[in-house]
Amino acid sequence: MRETKAPEPRLHPVGPFLSALVATALTVAGVLVLSGALILIVTIVPLGVHAARSIDVSLLAKQITWADGKTVAAVTIFAATYLVMAIGKLPGYQLDRAGAALLGASLMIALGVVSLDEAYRAIDLDTITLLLGMMIVVANLRLSGFFRLVNNWVVTRAHHPFVLLVAIVLVTGSLSAFLVNDTICLAMTPLVLDLVSRLKRDPIPYLLAIPLASNVGSAATITGNPQNMIIGSLSHIPYGTFAAALWPVAAVGLALTALLIALFYRQEFLTGERLPTVSASPARHHPTLVIKAVLVTVAMMVFFFAGQPVAKVAIVGGALLLFTRRVKAEKVYREIDWPLLLMFAGLFIVVAALEANVLTPEMIAAVGKLDLETTPVLSAITAVLSNLVSNVPAVLVLKPFIAHSSDPQRSWLIVAMASTLAGNFTLIGSIANLIVAQRARAGGVTIGFWAYFKVGAPLTILSILFGVWWL
Repeated sequence: MRETKAPEPRLHPVGPFLSALVATALTVAGVLVLSGALILIVTIVPLGVHAARSIDVSLLAKQITWADGKTVAAVTIFAATYLVMAIGKLPGYQLDRAGAALLGASLMIALGVVSLDEAYRAIDLDTITLLLGMMIVVANLRLSGFFRLVNNWVVTRAHHPFVLLVAIVLVTGSLSAFLVNDTICLAMTPLVLDLVSRLKRDPIPYLLAIPLASNVGSAATITGNPQNMIIGSLSHIPYGTFAAALWPVAAVGLALTALLIALFYRQEFLTGERLPTVSASPARHHPTLVIKAVLVTVAMMVFFFAGQPVAKVAIVGGALLLFTRRVKAEKVYREIDWPLLLMFAGLFIVVAALEANVLTPEMIAAVGKLDLETTPVLSAITAVLSNLVSNVPAVLVLKPFIAHSSDPQRSWLIVAMASTLAGNFTLIGSIANLIVAQRARAGGVTIGFWAYFKVGAPLTILSILFGVWWL
């Protein structure tokens, strides 16, 4: 009996061409990483050294009246609060960042550093209102099944690993540009994890794309992340002006995100292999609620760009979405990050107390010798501070110094750019990173510190370098 040979698999003609194209792009990205790091070091370090030499540390110390009990209390409470912010939790206790902010604010009031009325006035209600409204909107989008529909749309159109990676980066980055990035990470992580497991692919690079793209994309607008919301409220920069200044930085950052992930995971993406055909996951969604949530979201974006107060638009949009028969309000409330709102309120009080008792006009003028008017210096200080104490506390502590600069609007844009992009440097650099790591661990996938750092660090350097050049 004659043996019949199985037909040899046919190679898709697009495979070699796509692989060559991706390889060329990755090579260019590798050169940019090395060149960018060198340029950044050569540019910023001399400026930092020069600025440091111009600071008279004794002059700073003289500006603080240590004999005043309020001053000592303000500095001590502020330092303790920011220490917990930096490490995430008080060792030996169950005190987290939100609890530390509340405790710090309460101690400032109890010790008379600020009065209760002054504490109330210190809380920026525009920021709290904006964040609450956006959380309600995103909660409705998530509960309606909108994100699952987007995921299914990607599944049926991505036929190559690199195309799938680009799709995840673009979807995550685009949604994070207009909606709160932390909530986008909450919604996208389980969907992507389910998708790559069904495709039998290495989940790490695709999961890394979520926080990296979310952080980068959120830099584009005021509503992209909490620190931008604070900056928008403090600076009064129009929504359209903010987006026009920073969307090119976000766009370039998203391109770098896809290229760098593919560069470090060449075996996954430099291949002519096509993805197997998988069926879309069950579309558990409420069509009416999806349409309503999308229409409200689009209308909000229109009002944002039209110059309407973003806090007012966000809370009205969120309230309208609560008026429904499909989803119980309690489900929406469970989606809201109440501890984050609490942390914001506490930090506003802590920083205001420090500013009122320690940051005298003379001290602010002395710190001004750091040459915060220079884009590389301000970017570097913001990036380092954001990695030490997280980006929201960093923005708040920089507030009094930015307010006295010659061009506050430009300075705030630099802080927004650097504080957001700095979140990609390490796995603990932003809440979005930790959300993805925790959700991935719950799904049986561990994202290690080095796996994140080898992509996040060069991405941070390159994207901030471009932002410095652009701004």
